[in-house]
Amino acid sequence: MKLTAAEIAAAMDADVAAEGGGGSPSRATVDSGATEPGDLFFGLRGERVDGGKFAGEAIGNEAWGVVVNPAALRSYLSPMSGDKYDRNAWVFVSEDPLAALQALARSWRRALGARTIGITGSVGKTSVKDIARALLPGDVHANRENLNTEIGLPLTILEAPEGTKTLVLEMAMRGPGQIAELASIAEPEIAVITNVGPVHVELLGSIAAIAAAKAEVLEALPGTGTAIAPVDAGLLEPHLAAAPNLLRFGPGGDVEAIEHQVEDGVTKALIGTPQGRQVFHFPFTEPHNLENALAAVAAGIAAGAPPAEMADRVANIGFSRFRGERLEIGDGIVLVNDCYNANPVSMRAALSHLASIGQGRRIAVLGEMAELGPDAPAYHREVGERARAAEVALLVGVGEPARDYGPDELVASPEEAAELLAAQLEPGDTILVKGSRSAGLEGVATSLGELLDG
Repeated sequence: MKLTAAEIAAAMDADVAAEGGGGSPSRATVDSGATEPGDLFFGLRGERVDGGKFAGEAIGNEAWGVVVNPAALRSYLSPMSGDKYDRNAWVFVSEDPLAALQALARSWRRALGARTIGITGSVGKTSVKDIARALLPGDVHANRENLNTEIGLPLTILEAPEGTKTLVLEMAMRGPGQIAELASIAEPEIAVITNVGPVHVELLGSIAAIAAAKAEVLEALPGTGTAIAPVDAGLLEPHLAAAPNLLRFGPGGDVEAIEHQVEDGVTKALIGTPQGRQVFHFPFTEPHNLENALAAVAAGIAAGAPPAEMADRVANIGFSRFRGERLEIGDGIVLVNDCYNANPVSMRAALSHLASIGQGRRIAVLGEMAELGPDAPAYHREVGERARAAEVALLVGVGEPARDYGPDELVASPEEAAELLAAQLEPGDTILVKGSRSAGLEGVATSLGELLDG
């Protein structure tokens, strides 16, 4: 973050209560305990605790500087002994440290001058981000883990090193106005909307409202910007008319898989683009990831990346943790650990993939799909029917809401699911583990590994 203290104060519209040393901060952080020498700590207000309370701890950890609100300055820093300020820490004062964090990120994004791709959607946005990060040439910076919120996204931008050519930014959404807020920070030139489905219906009320919320990213595009959307856009379609330029991905679209085949863990696909056809050898077999790859390739085309150069970079593709991790646990048993999140769309895709792999029995361990509103039982029943259609030999539900899947076995916890599997697994079984993050199904793989090793 090659900005001086004066530039940082100006970007945040903050006052300087104490001057520190020279140079620039190494990164921004909101966790005082994890603050390291050279960091800029932001004391954010929480529902119960003002993060400014921990500014002294951050200074004690040799932070380059801290950002606090006036009340925190008076309550937590003013009484501190003078030697605390002798540590050469800058103390910036802002009425709203979160707004200051976001403003500083916007300023650094502009200073970088990097091309910015914003990615949102009900399903697949993290995988599209992971694929795009791998395929795009030059110095590319993208979100770590789930740093995709009003706090995580600016932290991501402020982690981008000088010389970054492209920012690939996943944008999460839980309510109206949130994508617009993130887009105002990131200012994307390219916007990818992967799809719109029944995710967060409990919070937004309808799929049409979800489509409108996702479409907020389109309003942030400049006149020269490009929107990327699926051929079958559903309720998103009315919003696409306002896009300055539009690229479609999927069958019959601007970027499509003309033909593909799966062999030896690789998807070989002939992809048609506005820049011509190109063969890609993707290191995955899931059909839904081929769709995600098309969206990523479309983003690359919009960013000016030649298809041949993207094809040369496919070996760099690696997915974030808990997204389709393939774990071999002995006797030909394979566990597909896809427990980062779940909704009806991603569940159907995962079950379709399960139906296409493995030589032995297929087993599904499914947790709740959260935030589906009053229709949640019906969505769960439909997924249970999909599991039967996929010839799942053993369907295990985890948690009371999973009862609506119509499981063969219903258990209370991931640990109980692991115990059940350990007692019933046979050589050659393939196991899918999937549920919303709140279900904590990553514990299935951990506990199962311990039981089998024991």
